[in-house]
Amino acid sequence: LRADLMSSRTLLIDGDILVYRITAAAETPIDWGNDIWTLHSDLAECKEALDSQITMYMEELKADDIILAFSPPKNFRYRIYPQYKNNRQGKRKPITYVPLKAYAHEKYKTFERPDLEGDDILGILATSPVIVKGDKIIVSLDKDLKTIPGKICDMRDPITIQEITEQEADCNHMLQTLTGDTSDGYPGCPGIGPVSAAKLLDGTEKTYAAMWPIVVKAYEKKGLSEETALIQAQIARICRRDDYDFKKKEVIPWTPPTTTTKTAS
Repeated sequence: LRADLMSSRTLLIDGDILVYRITAAAETPIDWGNDIWTLHSDLAECKEALDSQITMYMEELKADDIILAFSPPKNFRYRIYPQYKNNRQGKRKPITYVPLKAYAHEKYKTFERPDLEGDDILGILATSPVIVKGDKIIVSLDKDLKTIPGKICDMRDPITIQEITEQEADCNHMLQTLTGDTSDGYPGCPGIGPVSAAKLLDGTEKTYAAMWPIVVKAYEKKGLSEETALIQAQIARICRRDDYDFKKKEVIPWTPPTTTTKTAS
């Protein structure tokens, strides 16, 4: 990494999504007759597609370097909320996912850390002025990463860069706490979708001190406690630099400034 050059630009790429998209698209069903079907995938083609995609991102975004972030099998969210991603159990990954991920680890600068999802790694790298210096852009499809202050671009449209302020990131975190995320298997506040969540926070100062009481009240109206709201907020929180203890190698669960409940653990 050219971490010493403040003028450099590093792309922080969601490796989980990139490798999944490439390997899923590479699978081809083959009918051998007599009711026998198999899936075919050419790893060499997947490697070429990965290299080509990364080259394209670097050229389009005029980047000097890239980092791919990957998730381990488990992370801290399962301890806070054991039902996390239960909806994905039993679902297989594409047949060349594991070997292409291994290829990415071998060829590129990658980060994969125990207890941290790839999103958390991206969030920590994006908000740390020390680990990676210079200009940084997150490249992903995951809307959760809009809870991270900084620059982000859609993996499908790398030319368009969106800059998210800290206030916008905090607001997006509270919106996510209210709506939950069905793809990640946590419900949020029952009956609240994106439109109603936005209405609840509309006109409110975009600080945690101002937004959190509104979030708690929404949960209480559904007969749920502040502790329940806090668990959902901790699940929805993508780690930033200050959410991780580098000495202990532990996540510091998010706690709002006005909470009166104990931090979920």
